[in-house]
This record gives sequence, C-alpha cells and structure tokens, in this order.
Amino acid sequence: MAWGKWLRSRGWLSVLIACLIAAGPATVDAAAKKGDGKRPAATSVSKGKKAAGKRPVARKAKAAPRAKTKAKKQVVTASAKQRGKSSVRRVAAVVPARPSYGHAFGLHETADPLGLKSSVALVVDQDTGEVLINKNAQAVLPIASLTKLMTALVVIEAQQPLDEVLTITAEDVDTEKGSSSRLALGTRLTRGEMLHLALMSSENRAANALGRHYPGGLPAFVEAMNRKARELGMQDTRYVEPTGLSSRNQSTARDLALLVKAAYQYPLIRELSTSPEYGVAIGKRQLHYRNTNGLVYKDDWDIGLQKTGYISEAGRCLVMQAQLAGRKLIMVFLDSAGRYSRIGDAERVRRWIEELDFSRDMETEDGDPMPRVTS
Repeated sequence: MAWGKWLRSRGWLSVLIACLIAAGPATVDAAAKKGDGKRPAATSVSKGKKAAGKRPVARKAKAAPRAKTKAKKQVVTASAKQRGKSSVRRVAAVVPARPSYGHAFGLHETADPLGLKSSVALVVDQDTGEVLINKNAQAVLPIASLTKLMTALVVIEAQQPLDEVLTITAEDVDTEKGSSSRLALGTRLTRGEMLHLALMSSENRAANALGRHYPGGLPAFVEAMNRKARELGMQDTRYVEPTGLSSRNQSTARDLALLVKAAYQYPLIRELSTSPEYGVAIGKRQLHYRNTNGLVYKDDWDIGLQKTGYISEAGRCLVMQAQLAGRKLIMVFLDSAGRYSRIGDAERVRRWIEELDFSRDMETEDGDPMPRVTS
C-alpha cells in the first residue's frame, strides 16, 4: 500500500523518466525505438549525485552563431549519435554566381558558326580595318581590367618619369570588390615597375597608384582617360577609375579594338603586356609575378600586345594583337563564360583563320568570296 501511495503521489511519468535516466543511454535508445521513432532531445546532465526527489533539468543547448556571409546547414555525424551527443559540423551552402551583364541581356543566346563561348567577339585586320568576325560588337558592357590598357596609355603619353618611386597607400586598397594584393601598404616601387605589374599581372593597387600620382590626382587622371577615349573615337566608352574593378567602366568591342590599335604604337606597352614573368624586390623579399594570359607562353602564338580582365559583371575578357596567317589581327573577346573559355575562343579563331587563304583574289568554287563570321 505504501508503494502504491508513493507512485500515485509522484506520478507514473516522473518515475518512468527517473528509471530511464538511471538505466543509462542504452535504455533511452530502446525506449525511443519502442515509441514514435524520434530520439529525445540531447541534454547535458552534470556529474555526481542528483538531489533526491528532483527531476533532472535539461540544459539549454548553446545557440549556434549566426552566419554572416554564407548560409550554413548542420550535419550530425554517425559517431556522435553512438555517443548520444549532437556534434555539429558546419557546411557552407553553395551560392550561385552573379550573372554577368551579357547573360542578363541575353547576349549568350547569340549563335555563331565557330561556337564561341564569349557573348561578344570581334576580329579586325589591323592594317586594313576589315572585319573578319563580328559577334555583338556594338554591345556596351563592363570591361574589367581591360581598363588598365587605357591607364598605361595615359601614363606613357603624360611622359612621367618611369624611374620615379611611388608608394602604395590605403587609398590604393580595393574597396569596390575587396580583392587582395601582394603589394602591402608602404610598398615602394618605381612607376615603371608599377606599370609592368598592372599590364602583365593586372595588379590593381599598382594601377590605382599610377592614377593617384598623375598631376591633379585621381580625378584628373580619370578625366584624361575619358578625354583620350574621345580622341580615339571610342564613342561608347566611359571610365570612372583606373583599375577596372568598377562595373561602371564600360565599352564595346569596336571601341576596344581602337584602343588596342593605339596602344600598339608604343613599344613599352607591347613589351610589358606580353612579358611572361617579372620579379620585384620588396625590401629583402623578391616577389615573382606571372602573366595572366597563358597564350604568351605558347610558341605557336605571335602576340604583340594583350590584356585580360575579369569581374563578375563583365565575365572573362581578353584583347590581343597577334599575327596569324601573315596578318596583324586585333582580337576582342568579352563576357566569356568559364575560366578558360576566352583562351579557347582565341584558339578557335586562330584555327579558323589559318584554314583560310587570305589572298585578295581567293574565291570559292561558286565564285563567291570567302566567308566571314558575323552575328
């Protein structure tokens, strides 16, 4: 009678929970399997003797830190389940890449006979102006680091001394995209070294420092860039800064072909932009840089000038002057989808051009002129 009275006073449920806890994790698991199949919430119980007649109190699980940038998901490992604990491993969720302007405008839907991956392509004979390939060449798009070709042109035409030492400051740090740089604050290099790094390996801090050390500072430099664009007939081009990190630096393939032709007139731009490798001394350290265009390392390419570019809004971009099939050609590829697709497009164009006979009187069997790629 006393046992029954005690059970009624405590309640069946309380007694059952106390017995299960005393029996250990194995009994808890067995009870969960006999129930609705759900494990009870994990609890943390302090070691030592429990106070008599008191139910154990489950501690609150510590709240997981809120994700700041990327969405997170929780994964409970099998080994943790066996120990009766919840071990959380954080896994970054896949975030889709931001579409480029070319994708947003539907330019990638434009078909062409060569199957180019760039939404914009233009190939022009440098000497005659003959257009061999034209794919959306009139589209106005962000041009990323192709901007640095105009930066170099303005610096050289200003005839500023190339041996003058410039210093990287906080003003040269990228606040547009948050990109990194190997040129730490306080780095001192000559203007010529800065120009080399900007053209060959697309060093953003170097390009900004070049503009900042222009007479009148950065605003005067940007104005000089836009003035030069107008002089060259680049009617659809606009610059707002010298690096290309801003998507407001915009142009067309037609305008960029004019820029390549003008920049090619300067041997220094040709030499620095096509240099495969370059090293600079930073105090006791030697920094080694490589060209961002893999085609300069290939023996079957005769490249006279080149510049690459990339930001998400612009896609992968490339401009070149190259000699193919006995001709000096200017090639422009904008908004290419895929890391190596702009290089692949250049190879597709080269193979196509080398299959053609560019003699003036060459005709097909039907008497028609040789085909050109337009879209």
